[in-house]
Amino acid sequence: MVGFAGLKALMILGLVVGWSNHGLGQITPIVIHDAGVYFPDQTGNEWTYRGRISEGVVNQIEDKTFVNVSKVTGREKKDGVMVTVFHDTNPGDQGPTDSYYLRDAAGIRYYGSKPGTILERQLIPYQIVRFPLEMPSSFHQLDRKALNLGLDLDRDGQAETVDVQATVRINGQEAVTVPLGRYEQAIRMEAHMKLLVHLSGDGTRISGFDTMTLWLVKGVGLVKYIERQMIPMVGAGKDRMIEITEELEEAKLQGGTVLLSRRESPAHGVLARQPLNHELFQIPVSSGLAAHP
Repeated sequence: MVGFAGLKALMILGLVVGWSNHGLGQITPIVIHDAGVYFPDQTGNEWTYRGRISEGVVNQIEDKTFVNVSKVTGREKKDGVMVTVFHDTNPGDQGPTDSYYLRDAAGIRYYGSKPGTILERQLIPYQIVRFPLEMPSSFHQLDRKALNLGLDLDRDGQAETVDVQATVRINGQEAVTVPLGRYEQAIRMEAHMKLLVHLSGDGTRISGFDTMTLWLVKGVGLVKYIERQMIPMVGAGKDRMIEITEELEEAKLQGGTVLLSRRESPAHGVLARQPLNHELFQIPVSSGLAAHP
C-alpha cells in the first residue's frame, strides 16, 4: 500500500551526514513498543489518496492532480518468505503497481515491486522501519556502490553505474491535517536518498536526490507524504524538479476499525510509500521510507 511504499521511498540520501541521537543532550527518546498499529496490513484494508504533482525546470512548472487507491490484496511467498502484497492503482501518478513487505518483530522489510527495475533488484530486500519505534532516532538504510543503473543516459550503448545511499529518521509526533480530517499525534518520518551516477562514456559524475516526509497515524497508517526529487537532465543544462503529495481522503479498514470518510473525523492513523519512478529514481524510496505495511 502506499503506506509501505512511502517508507520505501523515504530512504536514500547519498553522501548524507548521518543522523544519530549523539549530541542531542537532554532529549529523552520516546519508545513505541506497539509500533505495528501504525502499519495496519490486514487483507482488504484500503486507502484512497488525493494527490498532486508539480514538475518542471526553472520558470516552467506544470501542476496536475491524481487519485491513488492502495489496498492490501493478500499474502504470497517471495524469496522463501511470506510477504504482504499491496496494490496501488496510481502511486505518484505512475500507473498501477504491486509491492511486497515483510513485517515481523524487528520491523518492516521491503521485498520489491512489480513491475520492478534492474536497480531495485540489486537492493532488495532492505529495512524500511525498525521496531520498536524510537523518537527521535535514525538509521542508515543503504550504502551501495557501482550498481547497474539499468539506463544508458549518455547514449553510448552501455548502462551507467550508480552509488546509492539512504537514511531514515523518525522525528517525533505532531498534528497533521488531510482531507479525511485532523490528527493530533501523527508520527513524522523522513527519508533521504542520493544517487551518484557515473557516465560510462567519459566518466562524468552526475547526482540526483529524493527526499520524502510522511505522517503515520495509529490504527490508520499513512495519512500524508510529500516527496521531492531533483533529476539531472544529461545534456540539457537544467535539472528537473518534481514534488509529489498524497493525502488520505478515505480509509476502509478491517479488524473492527470503523469506516472512515471525508464526512467523519478519523480516530487515529498508516505506512509509507515508495519513491516515484521518474528516470533515475526507478526504485522504491527512502527511502526507503520509500512505502506501506
